[in-house]
Amino acid sequence: MKKYFLLMIISIFAAVLAACGNGGSEEAATTEDSEESAETSETAENEEAEEAGGTISIAASPAPHAEILEEAATILEEEGIELDIAIVNDYTTPNRLLADEEVDANYFQHTPYLETEKESHGYDITSAGNVHIEPMAVYSQDYESLEDLPDGSTILVSNNPAEEGRFLSFFVDAGLIEIEEGIEIQNATFDDITENPKNFEFNNQTAPELLVSMYENNEAPAVIINSNFALDGGLNPVEDSIVVEDGESPYANLVAVRTGDEDREDIQRLVEVLQGDEIKQFIEDNYEGAVIPVQ
Repeated sequence: MKKYFLLMIISIFAAVLAACGNGGSEEAATTEDSEESAETSETAENEEAEEAGGTISIAASPAPHAEILEEAATILEEEGIELDIAIVNDYTTPNRLLADEEVDANYFQHTPYLETEKESHGYDITSAGNVHIEPMAVYSQDYESLEDLPDGSTILVSNNPAEEGRFLSFFVDAGLIEIEEGIEIQNATFDDITENPKNFEFNNQTAPELLVSMYENNEAPAVIINSNFALDGGLNPVEDSIVVEDGESPYANLVAVRTGDEDREDIQRLVEVLQGDEIKQFIEDNYEGAVIPVQ
């Protein structure tokens, strides 16, 4: 009887040990599963952060484009997106850099210029969105209006063929020249001039970045300068010019990317920030009408 009771105790004790052993194994397994789940979740979160963040390399003119991008960079940095801004002070390099995949985007040009570049070079580039208008202006050291320019005056303009109609629009609006009927002014060229009673000569042999110094040296009665180069050279298009474009200009500056990249989340976020209220306020506060945010 005692022997039987002892065997029962031993059996119960063994069962308790077995139960404890199984519970420990199950607990260990549960802990391991939890750790693996946490690691998987953390990995997924990191991957999502990398997809949402990362670096956008972008080529831009120094002013106002790079200045605007620097302001946008402080906003994007909080979201894990870094802007790597390459300053380029000419109109031919940024699209080549973009086409050659040396940068992810550029910010310096408007649609007519982009279309001309695509046609000339075969670039597969598209707009990701408009950001601002830089009203072009006419500057003169000696005259206070276009009407004051004497007969035979030379007007210095850039060698950008995409903007010939833009140059001419100042004189068409002032009633000083006429262009061929049926041609929209933004598509007009110097060859489309039909009436030029004051015999103005439009000299388009100069790179746009050199026009500020030519104006300062008083090398012609009038010089038409893009606002980014004017601002970079210390000129204010609103205060220093004899006539300036208004906010209705169709030449909005844009962010360009390789076709297909406009769907990238980081590119879309960049454009959203550049079109957002904070950047609009920055533009209005810092450029006082010399740069106009898109509406």
